[in-house]
Amino acid sequence: MILAVLFANAEGNILIERFHGVPAEERLHWRSFLVKLGADNLKGVKNEELLVACHKSVYIVYTILGDVSIYVVGKDEYDELALSEVIFTITSAVKDVCGKPPTERRFLDKYGRICLCLDEIVWKGYLENTEKDRIKRLIRLKPPTEF
Repeated sequence: MILAVLFANAEGNILIERFHGVPAEERLHWRSFLVKLGADNLKGVKNEELLVACHKSVYIVYTILGDVSIYVVGKDEYDELALSEVIFTITSAVKDVCGKPPTERRFLDKYGRICLCLDEIVWKGYLENTEKDRIKRLIRLKPPTEF
């Protein structure tokens, strides 16, 4: 299961978060842990260069895209390899929505469409869609078979 997808800015403020199957009392712990992990390791990392960590039998894959850090946390069948596919799909969708690697301002301007993309990619903790064209059609709120 994909436990969490988080987006944070350079200062560590959470821009978007999606938790699946994580109790409310543990969410603050995960937020602070992921932001600290990024602060310690994402300095000097190139755009879309993936970093991997393991914590309490869960896997974490994270990267930086423009001014935004992206974290994906999974367990069981969502190991580091599966999570790398998830984060690749998410970064690709964000770049498509923003037109290029986003600044924080551009990311917030496109917040609604990015949230729609996230909902189409990860649904209730499971990877739903990875196909770029299908995601584009779904966020336009048209049937997936219509061109």
